[in-house]
Amino acid sequence: MPKRVRVKPSKPSSLFGMIAGIIFVFIGLFEAISNFGAFGVFWTIIAIIITVYQAYNFFADKGVASWEIDIDNGFNEENNIQSPSVNDDFEIRLRKLARLKDEGLITEEEFQKKREEILREKW
Repeated sequence: MPKRVRVKPSKPSSLFGMIAGIIFVFIGLFEAISNFGAFGVFWTIIAIIITVYQAYNFFADKGVASWEIDIDNGFNEENNIQSPSVNDDFEIRLRKLARLKDEGLITEEEFQKKREEILREKW
């Protein structure tokens, strides 16, 4: 069963984002609102949201995940079996290819060409 890993920004990245957000909030409060009206208000609100998001990621242990990744450890817990490894996959593909050649569905030339492709993928 895949394990879900949450990836959040690093502490230094969140600190930098928080500091930059604070600067943009001050720019919004003292410059943008007085000079640009509604756009200045919008600017300031967005800057506050960004600052709070970065501060939460900086101060909280969990934080807000930027990504979530599923990691497959290769073990199927439901059936207690190990998923096939990469080497097993190559072996299976080569055996299927050999069976196609033995059954006359592909020529020797096609077999050799595809076999080389599969072996190149491995290395």
